[in-house]
Amino acid sequence: MTAIQIDSVEKSYKGFKALKGVSLDIQEGEFFGLLGPNGAGKTTLISTIAGLIRPDAGTVRIHGHDVVSDFREARKRLGVVPQELVFDPFFTVRETLRLQSGYFGIRNNDAWIDEVMHNLDLTDKADVNMRALSGGMKRRVLVAQALVHRPPVIVLDEPTAGVDVELRQTLWKFIARLNREGGHTVVLTTHYLEEAQAMCQRVAMLRRGNVVALDTMSALLRRVSGSQLVVHLKSGDLPHELRPLVSHDEHANGNKYTLRVNDYSEVEPILARLRENGAVIDEMQLEQADLEDIFIQIMEEGK
Repeated sequence: MTAIQIDSVEKSYKGFKALKGVSLDIQEGEFFGLLGPNGAGKTTLISTIAGLIRPDAGTVRIHGHDVVSDFREARKRLGVVPQELVFDPFFTVRETLRLQSGYFGIRNNDAWIDEVMHNLDLTDKADVNMRALSGGMKRRVLVAQALVHRPPVIVLDEPTAGVDVELRQTLWKFIARLNREGGHTVVLTTHYLEEAQAMCQRVAMLRRGNVVALDTMSALLRRVSGSQLVVHLKSGDLPHELRPLVSHDEHANGNKYTLRVNDYSEVEPILARLRENGAVIDEMQLEQADLEDIFIQIMEEGK
């Protein structure tokens, strides 16, 4: 079943086109990454999914419910963790979560509220006023608010921006469990590409309001000829015919070369040619391409 269906969505602000006909489907139970540089349209797309912005054209559906014409049903199925720390300073953590439950017509929700607070390490702050919390604790409450009505679809918009390592680990452990055991669909936007690579099964990359890449993580990693063989030569030099493979070299402490390779099978011929040329290898390592390499390559392609 399709959890989020985005079909030809367009949005402009005073002549600036933030989204240019974006289309993609996110399947139920997926952990999906939405990536792009600042100004790519990520926040506009998230706001459209949440029903906070009406698209100029196109449609968005959550479990089949249109976010404009059937807003109430669509919103029930969605939990959104925004970038901004928005909170009411006059309530405690527990009161805040009870009020959020009430917005969705849910009563007697304390058992689930306790479980959410426990999993986000908020239990000892349950009766603390929101204004007395640190920024990291307020961020945890935002996550708890998004989960309090048990939505099947969770959208995390830069959830770990500016927070400590402990919160990041706590959050990802809980969200991963909801995705794995509860079957929740999770959509993540983040500038921490290592998080996206570790968590997401599939990724869409936005650039200037367009989807420029949409694939599984494994397929994207294969897409880049970005594996690198790093060799530090104790003596000798690189043969002339290998120099086109060099992406980086330095000679502060001997000759160190980084060579692009597409496949493991290319490594042995390179080593054989070095030996034939009389080079002696002091150190060697094979580095795999990661999501950052892919991100940079795809963003550079559009310039």
